[in-house]
Amino acid sequence: MQLLKKLSVITVSSTLAACFVQAAEPTPENWFNAGHQAVIDAMHLNPNERHAKNVILFIGDGMGISTITASRIYDGQQKGGLGEENSLSFEKLPYLALSKTYSVDQQTPDSAPTMTAIVTGVKTIGDSVSVNQFVVHSEPSANLVNANKLTTILEQAKEHDLSVGVVSTARITHATPAATYAHTANRDWEGDSDLPAGATVADIAAQLVDFNINGGIDVALGGGRTRFIPKTATDPEYGVAGKRKDGRDLTAEWVNKHSNAQYVWNKAQFDAIDPNTTDHLLGLFEPSHVHYEADRVAHDKAGEPSLTEMTTKAIDILKKNSNGYFLMVEGGRIDHAHHSGNAYRALTDTQQLSAAVQAAMEKTNSEDTLIIVTADHSHVFTIGGYPQRGNPILGLTQGVGATEPDLDMLGLPYTTLNYANGTGYTGNSNLQPAGSKSFKSAAGAWTSGSEGHNPASFLSAVGRPLLNNALVQSPDYLQEVVIPLGAETHAAEDVAIFARGPKAHLFHGVMEQNVIYHVMAEALGFAEQHDAEEHDEAHEGN
Repeated sequence: MQLLKKLSVITVSSTLAACFVQAAEPTPENWFNAGHQAVIDAMHLNPNERHAKNVILFIGDGMGISTITASRIYDGQQKGGLGEENSLSFEKLPYLALSKTYSVDQQTPDSAPTMTAIVTGVKTIGDSVSVNQFVVHSEPSANLVNANKLTTILEQAKEHDLSVGVVSTARITHATPAATYAHTANRDWEGDSDLPAGATVADIAAQLVDFNINGGIDVALGGGRTRFIPKTATDPEYGVAGKRKDGRDLTAEWVNKHSNAQYVWNKAQFDAIDPNTTDHLLGLFEPSHVHYEADRVAHDKAGEPSLTEMTTKAIDILKKNSNGYFLMVEGGRIDHAHHSGNAYRALTDTQQLSAAVQAAMEKTNSEDTLIIVTADHSHVFTIGGYPQRGNPILGLTQGVGATEPDLDMLGLPYTTLNYANGTGYTGNSNLQPAGSKSFKSAAGAWTSGSEGHNPASFLSAVGRPLLNNALVQSPDYLQEVVIPLGAETHAAEDVAIFARGPKAHLFHGVMEQNVIYHVMAEALGFAEQHDAEEHDEAHEGN
Protein backbone atom coordinates (compact mmCIF):
# COMPACT_ATOMS: atom_id res chain seq x y z
CA MET A 1 0.00 0.00 0.00
CA GLN A 2 1.25 3.44 -0.88
CA LEU A 3 2.71 5.85 1.64
CA LEU A 4 -0.21 8.20 1.25
CA LYS A 5 -2.54 5.42 2.42
CA LYS A 6 -0.27 4.04 5.14
CA LEU A 7 0.71 7.17 6.98
CA SER A 8 0.46 10.92 7.06
CA VAL A 9 3.52 12.38 5.39
CA ILE A 10 5.41 14.85 7.56
CA THR A 11 7.78 17.04 5.59
CA VAL A 12 10.20 19.71 6.74
CA SER A 13 7.94 22.47 5.48
CA SER A 14 4.67 21.12 6.90
CA THR A 15 6.21 20.39 10.30
CA LEU A 16 7.70 23.85 10.60
CA ALA A 17 4.69 25.65 9.15
CA ALA A 18 2.73 25.31 12.38
CA CYS A 19 5.55 26.98 14.30
CA PHE A 20 5.53 30.02 12.05
CA VAL A 21 1.74 30.37 11.92
CA GLN A 22 1.84 30.43 15.72
CA ALA A 23 4.64 33.04 15.50
CA ALA A 24 7.09 30.73 17.30
CA GLU A 25 10.51 30.42 15.71
CA PRO A 26 11.51 26.75 15.33
CA THR A 27 14.39 25.69 17.53
CA PRO A 28 17.50 24.01 16.10
CA GLU A 29 16.01 20.75 17.37
CA ASN A 30 12.80 21.43 15.42
CA TRP A 31 14.75 21.93 12.21
CA PHE A 32 16.85 18.81 12.78
CA ASN A 33 13.98 16.55 13.78
CA ALA A 34 11.78 17.68 10.89
CA GLY A 35 14.58 16.99 8.42
CA HIS A 36 15.18 13.56 9.93
CA GLN A 37 11.47 12.73 9.77
CA ALA A 38 11.36 13.68 6.09
CA VAL A 39 14.08 11.10 5.36
CA ILE A 40 12.23 8.43 7.35
CA ASP A 41 9.06 9.16 5.42
CA ALA A 42 10.93 9.00 2.10
CA MET A 43 12.26 5.56 2.99
CA HIS A 44 8.70 4.32 3.28
CA LEU A 45 7.72 5.39 -0.22
CA ASN A 46 6.48 2.36 -2.15
CA PRO A 47 5.89 2.85 -5.89
CA ASN A 48 2.34 2.11 -7.00
CA GLU A 49 2.80 -0.27 -9.93
CA ARG A 50 -0.87 -0.87 -10.65
CA HIS A 51 -2.74 0.68 -13.56
CA ALA A 52 -4.68 3.88 -13.04
CA LYS A 53 -8.41 3.98 -13.41
CA ASN A 54 -8.37 7.77 -13.66
CA VAL A 55 -5.86 10.43 -14.67
CA ILE A 56 -6.15 14.10 -13.77
CA LEU A 57 -3.63 16.38 -15.48
CA PHE A 58 -3.27 19.87 -14.01
CA ILE A 59 -1.53 22.53 -16.09
CA GLY A 60 -0.48 25.81 -14.50
CA ASP A 61 -0.01 27.75 -17.72
CA GLY A 62 3.26 29.68 -17.37
CA MET A 63 3.75 28.39 -13.82
CA GLY A 64 7.54 28.34 -13.64
CA ILE A 65 9.44 27.47 -10.48
CA SER A 66 9.81 31.12 -9.47
CA THR A 67 6.03 31.46 -9.75
CA ILE A 68 5.55 28.44 -7.49
CA THR A 69 8.02 29.80 -4.93
CA ALA A 70 6.49 33.29 -4.86
CA SER A 71 2.96 31.83 -4.70
CA ARG A 72 3.98 29.54 -1.85
CA ILE A 73 5.28 32.52 0.12
CA TYR A 74 2.26 34.68 -0.73
CA ASP A 75 -0.15 31.91 0.26
CA GLY A 76 1.68 31.34 3.53
CA GLN A 77 1.67 35.04 4.36
CA GLN A 78 -2.06 35.21 3.62
CA LYS A 79 -2.50 32.45 6.19
CA GLY A 80 -0.65 34.45 8.83
CA GLY A 81 2.78 32.83 8.58
CA LEU A 82 6.11 34.20 7.43
CA GLY A 83 5.47 32.42 4.13
CA GLU A 84 8.66 30.61 3.20
CA GLU A 85 7.80 27.54 5.28
CA ASN A 86 4.45 27.10 3.55
CA SER A 87 3.70 24.49 0.86
CA LEU A 88 1.12 24.61 -1.91
CA SER A 89 -1.05 21.50 -2.12
CA PHE A 90 0.79 19.97 -5.06
CA GLU A 91 4.22 20.55 -3.50
CA LYS A 92 3.30 17.81 -1.04
CA LEU A 93 2.97 15.19 -3.76
CA PRO A 94 5.64 12.48 -3.34
CA TYR A 95 7.18 12.36 -6.82
CA LEU A 96 8.94 15.17 -8.66
CA ALA A 97 10.82 15.73 -11.92
CA LEU A 98 11.86 18.57 -14.21
CA SER A 99 10.51 19.01 -17.72
CA LYS A 100 12.46 20.44 -20.68
CA THR A 101 10.01 22.68 -22.51
CA TYR A 102 11.64 23.62 -25.85
CA SER A 103 9.73 22.80 -29.03
CA VAL A 104 11.04 21.55 -32.38
CA ASP A 105 11.75 25.09 -33.59
CA GLN A 106 11.64 27.22 -30.42
CA GLN A 107 14.21 27.59 -27.67
CA THR A 108 11.57 29.46 -25.68
CA PRO A 109 8.22 27.86 -26.56
CA ASP A 110 4.58 28.83 -26.72
CA SER A 111 1.71 26.84 -25.22
CA ALA A 112 0.59 25.04 -28.37
CA PRO A 113 3.64 22.81 -28.97
CA THR A 114 4.31 22.32 -25.26
CA MET A 115 0.80 21.07 -24.55
CA THR A 116 0.93 19.00 -27.72
CA ALA A 117 4.03 17.29 -26.37
CA ILE A 118 2.33 16.67 -23.02
CA VAL A 119 -0.83 15.09 -24.47
CA THR A 120 0.51 13.31 -27.57
CA GLY A 121 4.05 12.24 -26.65
CA VAL A 122 5.51 14.08 -29.67
CA LYS A 123 7.22 17.48 -29.83
CA THR A 124 6.20 19.77 -32.66
CA ILE A 125 6.67 23.32 -33.99
CA GLY A 126 5.37 26.56 -32.51
CA ASP A 127 1.68 27.48 -32.74
CA SER A 128 0.76 23.92 -33.82
CA VAL A 129 -1.99 22.08 -31.97
CA SER A 130 -1.66 18.27 -31.92
CA VAL A 131 -0.19 17.98 -35.41
CA ASN A 132 3.36 16.95 -36.15
CA GLN A 133 6.27 19.09 -37.29
CA PHE A 134 5.73 18.33 -40.97
CA VAL A 135 2.62 20.50 -41.17
CA VAL A 136 3.65 24.03 -42.06
CA HIS A 137 2.35 26.85 -39.91
CA SER A 138 -1.16 28.00 -40.90
CA GLU A 139 -1.71 25.05 -43.25
CA PRO A 140 -5.36 25.52 -44.33
CA SER A 141 -5.92 22.08 -45.88
CA ALA A 142 -7.91 19.62 -43.77
CA ASN A 143 -6.43 16.75 -45.75
CA LEU A 144 -2.85 17.72 -44.90
CA VAL A 145 -3.68 18.45 -41.27
CA ASN A 146 -5.52 15.15 -40.86
CA ALA A 147 -2.69 13.24 -42.52
CA ASN A 148 -0.28 14.57 -39.91
CA LYS A 149 -2.42 14.81 -36.80
CA LEU A 150 -1.25 13.27 -33.54
CA THR A 151 -3.51 11.16 -31.36
CA THR A 152 -4.04 12.70 -27.93
CA ILE A 153 -4.37 11.00 -24.56
CA LEU A 154 -7.95 12.33 -24.38
CA GLU A 155 -8.82 10.71 -27.71
CA GLN A 156 -7.27 7.44 -26.59
CA ALA A 157 -9.20 7.59 -23.34
CA LYS A 158 -12.44 7.93 -25.30
CA GLU A 159 -11.47 5.03 -27.55
CA HIS A 160 -11.08 2.93 -24.39
CA ASP A 161 -14.56 3.90 -23.16
CA LEU A 162 -13.36 6.30 -20.47
CA SER A 163 -15.14 9.60 -19.85
CA VAL A 164 -13.18 12.77 -20.60
CA GLY A 165 -13.25 16.38 -19.49
CA VAL A 166 -11.49 19.67 -20.22
CA VAL A 167 -11.53 22.56 -17.73
CA SER A 168 -9.78 25.92 -18.10
CA THR A 169 -9.87 29.50 -16.89
CA ALA A 170 -8.87 30.51 -20.42
CA ARG A 171 -11.07 30.23 -23.47
CA ILE A 172 -11.84 26.53 -23.86
CA THR A 173 -10.55 26.91 -27.44
CA HIS A 174 -7.23 28.39 -26.30
CA ALA A 175 -4.02 26.53 -27.09
CA THR A 176 -3.66 24.44 -23.93
CA PRO A 177 -7.19 23.00 -23.70
CA ALA A 178 -7.47 22.81 -27.51
CA ALA A 179 -4.47 20.49 -27.76
CA THR A 180 -6.39 17.77 -25.91
CA TYR A 181 -9.14 17.44 -28.55
CA ALA A 182 -8.35 19.53 -31.67
CA HIS A 183 -5.87 19.39 -34.55
CA THR A 184 -4.81 22.55 -36.38
CA ALA A 185 -1.70 24.26 -37.72
CA ASN A 186 -2.59 27.61 -36.16
CA ARG A 187 -3.60 27.93 -32.51
CA ASP A 188 -5.40 31.20 -33.28
CA TRP A 189 -8.05 29.55 -35.46
CA GLU A 190 -10.41 29.24 -32.50
CA GLY A 191 -13.61 30.11 -34.42
CA ASP A 192 -14.59 29.98 -38.07
CA SER A 193 -14.23 33.76 -38.40
CA ASP A 194 -10.53 33.30 -37.52
CA LEU A 195 -9.94 31.01 -40.53
CA PRO A 196 -8.44 32.37 -43.76
CA ALA A 197 -10.49 32.32 -46.95
CA GLY A 198 -10.54 28.91 -48.60
CA ALA A 199 -9.46 26.99 -45.50
CA THR A 200 -10.98 23.53 -45.19
CA VAL A 201 -9.64 22.69 -41.75
CA ALA A 202 -12.29 23.02 -39.04
CA ASP A 203 -12.00 25.73 -36.42
CA ILE A 204 -11.23 24.67 -32.85
CA ALA A 205 -14.68 25.39 -31.38
CA ALA A 206 -16.34 23.27 -34.07
CA GLN A 207 -13.85 20.48 -33.42
CA LEU A 208 -14.85 20.44 -29.74
CA VAL A 209 -18.58 20.08 -30.44
CA ASP A 210 -18.09 17.79 -33.46
CA PHE A 211 -15.75 15.48 -31.53
CA ASN A 212 -17.41 12.13 -32.16
CA ILE A 213 -15.34 9.38 -30.54
CA ASN A 214 -17.64 7.24 -28.38
CA GLY A 215 -20.24 9.90 -27.72
CA GLY A 216 -17.97 12.93 -27.63
CA ILE A 217 -16.42 15.00 -24.87
CA ASP A 218 -18.30 14.66 -21.59
CA VAL A 219 -17.37 17.91 -19.81
CA ALA A 220 -15.98 21.18 -21.17
CA LEU A 221 -15.84 24.19 -18.84
CA GLY A 222 -14.12 27.53 -19.40
CA GLY A 223 -14.47 30.75 -21.35
CA GLY A 224 -14.85 31.66 -25.01
CA ARG A 225 -18.61 31.92 -25.66
CA THR A 226 -18.44 34.12 -28.76
CA ARG A 227 -16.64 31.45 -30.80
CA PHE A 228 -19.64 29.18 -30.23
CA ILE A 229 -22.54 31.46 -31.18
CA PRO A 230 -23.39 33.10 -34.55
CA LYS A 231 -22.90 36.74 -35.40
CA THR A 232 -26.66 37.13 -35.49
CA ALA A 233 -26.89 36.15 -31.82
CA THR A 234 -26.23 38.37 -28.81
CA ASP A 235 -24.15 37.32 -25.84
CA PRO A 236 -26.54 36.89 -22.89
CA GLU A 237 -24.25 38.59 -20.38
CA TYR A 238 -22.68 41.56 -22.13
CA GLY A 239 -24.78 42.08 -25.26
CA VAL A 240 -21.87 41.67 -27.68
CA ALA A 241 -22.38 39.78 -30.94
CA GLY A 242 -21.21 36.25 -31.51
CA LYS A 243 -18.30 35.58 -33.84
CA ARG A 244 -19.44 32.62 -35.92
CA LYS A 245 -20.07 33.53 -39.56
CA ASP A 246 -21.34 30.04 -40.50
CA GLY A 247 -24.58 30.58 -38.57
CA ARG A 248 -24.00 27.61 -36.27
CA ASP A 249 -25.01 27.84 -32.64
CA LEU A 250 -22.61 25.29 -31.19
CA THR A 251 -24.11 25.60 -27.72
CA ALA A 252 -27.49 24.44 -29.01
CA GLU A 253 -25.84 21.71 -31.06
CA TRP A 254 -24.08 20.43 -27.92
CA VAL A 255 -27.39 20.02 -26.09
CA ASN A 256 -29.15 18.44 -29.07
CA LYS A 257 -26.29 16.10 -29.88
CA HIS A 258 -25.87 14.46 -26.48
CA SER A 259 -28.20 12.69 -24.10
CA ASN A 260 -28.64 14.19 -20.62
CA ALA A 261 -26.75 17.25 -21.83
CA GLN A 262 -26.70 20.77 -20.42
CA TYR A 263 -25.21 24.11 -21.47
CA VAL A 264 -24.63 26.79 -18.82
CA TRP A 265 -23.14 30.28 -18.97
CA ASN A 266 -23.43 31.63 -15.42
CA LYS A 267 -22.80 30.45 -11.87
CA ALA A 268 -26.46 30.02 -10.89
CA GLN A 269 -27.00 27.64 -13.79
CA PHE A 270 -23.73 25.88 -13.02
CA ASP A 271 -24.61 25.43 -9.36
CA ALA A 272 -27.99 23.96 -10.34
CA ILE A 273 -26.39 21.18 -12.38
CA ASP A 274 -26.95 17.78 -10.78
CA PRO A 275 -23.99 15.53 -11.67
CA ASN A 276 -26.18 12.47 -11.10
CA THR A 277 -28.52 13.40 -13.94
CA THR A 278 -26.08 15.24 -16.24
CA ASP A 279 -23.79 13.23 -18.51
CA HIS A 280 -22.57 15.99 -20.82
CA LEU A 281 -21.89 19.52 -19.58
CA LEU A 282 -20.70 22.52 -21.59
CA GLY A 283 -20.06 25.67 -19.55
CA LEU A 284 -18.86 28.88 -21.19
CA PHE A 285 -18.74 31.64 -18.61
CA GLU A 286 -17.30 34.62 -20.53
CA PRO A 287 -17.14 35.81 -24.13
CA SER A 288 -13.35 35.44 -23.87
CA HIS A 289 -11.26 34.23 -20.92
CA VAL A 290 -12.90 33.95 -17.50
CA HIS A 291 -11.98 36.49 -14.85
CA TYR A 292 -8.81 36.32 -12.83
CA GLU A 293 -9.54 34.73 -9.47
CA ALA A 294 -8.83 38.06 -7.75
CA ASP A 295 -11.54 39.74 -9.85
CA ARG A 296 -14.03 36.91 -10.27
CA VAL A 297 -16.48 37.54 -7.44
CA ALA A 298 -16.48 41.34 -7.48
CA HIS A 299 -16.39 42.00 -11.20
CA ASP A 300 -18.17 39.18 -13.05
CA LYS A 301 -21.55 40.48 -14.17
CA ALA A 302 -23.49 37.21 -14.03
CA GLY A 303 -21.21 35.22 -11.78
CA GLU A 304 -18.91 32.37 -12.71
CA PRO A 305 -17.54 29.36 -10.83
CA SER A 306 -13.98 29.16 -9.55
CA LEU A 307 -11.45 26.73 -10.98
CA THR A 308 -11.94 24.59 -7.88
CA GLU A 309 -15.72 24.49 -8.37
CA MET A 310 -15.36 23.58 -12.04
CA THR A 311 -12.87 20.85 -11.16
CA THR A 312 -15.05 19.23 -8.52
CA LYS A 313 -18.17 19.36 -10.71
CA ALA A 314 -16.26 17.78 -13.58
CA ILE A 315 -15.00 14.96 -11.34
CA ASP A 316 -18.51 14.31 -10.02
CA ILE A 317 -19.84 13.90 -13.55
CA LEU A 318 -16.93 11.89 -14.94
CA LYS A 319 -16.57 9.47 -12.01
CA LYS A 320 -19.93 7.89 -12.84
CA ASN A 321 -18.16 5.92 -15.56
CA SER A 322 -17.04 2.62 -14.05
CA ASN A 323 -14.27 2.44 -16.67
CA GLY A 324 -12.67 5.63 -15.34
CA TYR A 325 -11.89 9.03 -16.79
CA PHE A 326 -9.27 11.48 -18.07
CA LEU A 327 -9.54 15.10 -16.96
CA MET A 328 -7.35 18.06 -17.91
CA VAL A 329 -7.57 21.16 -15.71
CA GLU A 330 -5.75 24.37 -16.67
CA GLY A 331 -5.04 27.44 -14.59
CA GLY A 332 -4.76 29.41 -17.80
CA ARG A 333 -4.69 32.94 -16.47
CA ILE A 334 -1.47 32.55 -14.49
CA ASP A 335 0.13 33.00 -17.90
CA HIS A 336 -1.97 36.02 -18.82
CA ALA A 337 -1.18 37.83 -15.58
CA HIS A 338 2.54 37.33 -16.22
CA HIS A 339 2.18 38.61 -19.78
CA SER A 340 0.61 41.75 -18.30
CA GLY A 341 3.49 42.03 -15.83
CA ASN A 342 1.17 41.74 -12.83
CA ALA A 343 2.58 39.42 -10.19
CA TYR A 344 -0.41 39.76 -7.85
CA ARG A 345 -2.85 38.11 -10.25
CA ALA A 346 -0.32 35.46 -11.27
CA LEU A 347 0.15 34.49 -7.62
CA THR A 348 -3.54 34.51 -6.72
CA ASP A 349 -4.41 32.39 -9.76
CA THR A 350 -1.65 29.94 -8.79
CA GLN A 351 -3.15 29.90 -5.30
CA GLN A 352 -6.49 28.95 -6.85
CA LEU A 353 -4.89 26.18 -8.92
CA SER A 354 -3.45 24.82 -5.68
CA ALA A 355 -6.94 24.83 -4.17
CA ALA A 356 -8.28 22.93 -7.19
CA VAL A 357 -5.54 20.31 -6.84
CA GLN A 358 -6.33 19.95 -3.13
CA ALA A 359 -10.01 19.42 -3.92
CA ALA A 360 -9.14 16.80 -6.54
CA MET A 361 -6.89 14.96 -4.09
CA GLU A 362 -9.68 14.90 -1.52
CA LYS A 363 -12.20 13.56 -4.03
CA THR A 364 -9.98 10.79 -5.40
CA ASN A 365 -8.03 7.78 -4.16
CA SER A 366 -4.28 7.71 -4.69
CA GLU A 367 -4.53 3.95 -5.19
CA ASP A 368 -6.37 4.27 -8.52
CA THR A 369 -6.01 7.91 -9.64
CA LEU A 370 -2.85 9.42 -11.10
CA ILE A 371 -2.66 13.17 -10.45
CA ILE A 372 -0.04 15.19 -12.30
CA VAL A 373 0.65 18.90 -11.80
CA THR A 374 2.99 20.66 -14.20
CA ALA A 375 3.42 23.71 -16.42
CA ASP A 376 3.74 24.10 -20.16
CA HIS A 377 6.48 26.73 -19.85
CA SER A 378 7.87 29.39 -17.55
CA HIS A 379 8.05 33.20 -17.56
CA VAL A 380 10.84 35.78 -17.10
CA PHE A 381 9.72 36.33 -13.52
CA THR A 382 12.36 36.74 -10.81
CA ILE A 383 12.70 36.79 -7.02
CA GLY A 384 15.74 38.84 -6.02
CA GLY A 385 17.50 41.10 -3.58
CA TYR A 386 18.20 40.00 -0.01
CA PRO A 387 14.87 40.42 1.78
CA GLN A 388 14.60 39.24 5.36
CA ARG A 389 12.54 36.23 6.32
CA GLY A 390 8.82 37.01 6.13
CA ASN A 391 9.28 40.18 4.08
CA PRO A 392 6.02 40.73 2.11
CA ILE A 393 6.64 38.93 -1.18
CA LEU A 394 4.89 41.71 -3.13
CA GLY A 395 6.62 44.44 -1.15
CA LEU A 396 9.84 46.42 -1.22
CA THR A 397 13.00 44.48 -0.40
CA GLN A 398 14.11 45.00 3.19
CA GLY A 399 17.18 43.21 4.49
CA VAL A 400 17.78 41.38 7.74
CA GLY A 401 17.65 43.75 10.69
CA ALA A 402 16.86 46.76 8.50
CA THR A 403 14.21 49.28 9.51
CA GLU A 404 13.88 50.80 6.04
CA PRO A 405 13.76 49.27 2.52
CA ASP A 406 17.08 48.52 0.82
CA LEU A 407 18.25 51.04 -1.80
CA ASP A 408 19.76 50.56 -5.23
CA MET A 409 22.77 52.49 -6.59
CA LEU A 410 20.45 55.38 -7.45
CA GLY A 411 19.38 55.59 -3.83
CA LEU A 412 15.92 54.21 -4.60
CA PRO A 413 13.99 51.28 -3.05
CA TYR A 414 13.11 48.24 -5.19
CA THR A 415 10.81 45.22 -5.10
CA THR A 416 11.66 41.56 -4.52
CA LEU A 417 9.62 40.50 -7.57
CA ASN A 418 10.51 41.75 -11.04
CA TYR A 419 10.35 40.77 -14.71
CA ALA A 420 13.20 40.69 -17.21
CA ASN A 421 10.98 42.25 -19.88
CA GLY A 422 7.43 43.39 -20.51
CA THR A 423 4.98 46.10 -19.62
CA GLY A 424 6.34 47.45 -16.33
CA TYR A 425 9.22 49.44 -17.82
CA THR A 426 9.35 52.64 -15.79
CA GLY A 427 11.19 54.80 -18.27
CA ASN A 428 9.79 56.77 -21.18
CA SER A 429 9.02 54.47 -24.14
CA ASN A 430 7.19 54.53 -27.44
CA LEU A 431 4.26 52.82 -25.65
CA GLN A 432 3.85 54.83 -22.47
CA PRO A 433 5.32 57.82 -20.64
CA ALA A 434 7.72 57.43 -17.73
CA GLY A 435 6.60 56.27 -14.31
CA SER A 436 5.21 53.19 -12.59
CA LYS A 437 2.71 51.26 -14.67
CA SER A 438 -0.73 49.95 -13.74
CA PHE A 439 -2.45 46.70 -14.65
CA LYS A 440 -5.55 48.58 -15.73
CA SER A 441 -3.63 50.61 -18.31
CA ALA A 442 -1.81 47.48 -19.47
CA ALA A 443 -5.13 45.73 -20.01
CA GLY A 444 -6.45 48.65 -22.03
CA ALA A 445 -5.17 50.69 -24.95
CA TRP A 446 -1.42 50.47 -25.12
CA THR A 447 -1.10 53.58 -27.27
CA SER A 448 -2.71 55.83 -24.66
CA GLY A 449 -0.20 58.34 -23.41
CA SER A 450 2.19 57.76 -26.32
CA GLU A 451 0.94 60.57 -28.53
CA GLY A 452 3.60 63.17 -29.14
CA HIS A 453 6.43 60.84 -28.16
CA ASN A 454 9.15 60.07 -30.64
CA PRO A 455 9.22 56.29 -31.33
CA ALA A 456 12.88 56.30 -30.30
CA SER A 457 12.31 58.33 -27.13
CA PHE A 458 12.57 55.24 -24.95
CA LEU A 459 16.34 55.65 -25.37
CA SER A 460 16.07 58.66 -23.07
CA ALA A 461 14.72 56.86 -20.02
CA VAL A 462 14.29 59.15 -17.04
CA GLY A 463 15.25 56.51 -14.47
CA ARG A 464 13.41 54.61 -11.80
CA PRO A 465 10.52 56.15 -9.85
CA LEU A 466 10.41 56.48 -6.08
CA LEU A 467 8.45 53.45 -4.84
CA ASN A 468 6.62 52.84 -1.60
CA ASN A 469 4.98 49.74 -0.13
CA ALA A 470 1.44 51.01 -0.64
CA LEU A 471 2.11 51.39 -4.36
CA VAL A 472 3.93 48.11 -5.00
CA GLN A 473 1.54 45.98 -2.93
CA SER A 474 -1.47 47.28 -4.82
CA PRO A 475 -3.20 44.52 -6.83
CA ASP A 476 -2.80 46.59 -10.00
CA TYR A 477 0.90 47.38 -9.68
CA LEU A 478 3.11 46.16 -12.54
CA GLN A 479 6.55 45.06 -11.39
CA GLU A 480 9.53 46.79 -12.98
CA VAL A 481 11.23 45.33 -16.03
CA VAL A 482 14.60 45.74 -17.74
CA ILE A 483 13.48 45.55 -21.38
CA PRO A 484 10.31 47.41 -22.43
CA LEU A 485 7.94 45.24 -24.46
CA GLY A 486 4.23 45.38 -25.23
CA ALA A 487 3.84 42.12 -23.31
CA GLU A 488 6.13 40.08 -21.07
CA THR A 489 7.47 36.89 -22.65
CA HIS A 490 7.76 33.23 -21.78
CA ALA A 491 11.04 31.83 -20.47
CA ALA A 492 12.97 28.74 -21.51
CA GLU A 493 14.07 27.11 -18.25
CA ASP A 494 12.76 23.75 -17.09
CA VAL A 495 9.48 23.51 -15.20
CA ALA A 496 8.46 21.13 -12.43
CA ILE A 497 6.33 17.98 -12.59
CA PHE A 498 4.61 16.84 -9.38
CA ALA A 499 2.72 13.53 -9.18
CA ARG A 500 1.02 10.93 -7.00
CA GLY A 501 -0.79 7.67 -7.70
CA PRO A 502 -0.27 4.73 -10.09
CA LYS A 503 3.02 4.99 -12.05
CA ALA A 504 3.81 8.39 -10.51
CA HIS A 505 7.27 7.10 -9.62
CA LEU A 506 8.11 7.08 -13.33
CA PHE A 507 8.61 10.83 -13.06
CA HIS A 508 12.23 11.32 -12.08
CA GLY A 509 15.26 13.42 -12.99
CA VAL A 510 15.21 15.84 -15.91
CA MET A 511 12.82 14.63 -18.60
CA GLU A 512 11.75 15.69 -22.05
CA GLN A 513 8.28 17.21 -21.83
CA ASN A 514 6.74 14.64 -24.16
CA VAL A 515 7.53 11.90 -21.63
CA ILE A 516 4.56 13.12 -19.56
CA TYR A 517 2.22 11.62 -22.15
CA HIS A 518 4.03 8.30 -22.04
CA VAL A 519 3.71 8.08 -18.25
CA MET A 520 -0.03 8.71 -18.54
CA ALA A 521 -0.33 6.12 -21.31
CA GLU A 522 1.61 3.61 -19.23
CA ALA A 523 -0.57 4.30 -16.20
CA LEU A 524 -3.78 3.79 -18.18
CA GLY A 525 -2.47 0.66 -19.90
CA PHE A 526 -2.49 2.24 -23.36
CA ALA A 527 1.26 1.74 -23.80
CA GLU A 528 0.96 -2.00 -23.26
CA GLN A 529 -1.73 -2.22 -25.91
CA HIS A 530 0.46 -0.22 -28.30
CA ASP A 531 3.39 -2.55 -27.66
CA ALA A 532 1.18 -5.59 -28.27
CA GLU A 533 -0.12 -4.15 -31.54
CA GLU A 534 3.43 -3.42 -32.72
CA HIS A 535 4.42 -6.98 -31.80
CA ASP A 536 1.50 -8.41 -33.76
CA GLU A 537 2.33 -6.28 -36.80
CA ALA A 538 5.96 -7.38 -36.66
CA HIS A 539 4.89 -11.02 -36.34
CA GLU A 540 2.58 -10.69 -39.34
CA GLY A 541 5.41 -9.17 -41.31
CA ASN A 542 7.51 -12.27 -40.68
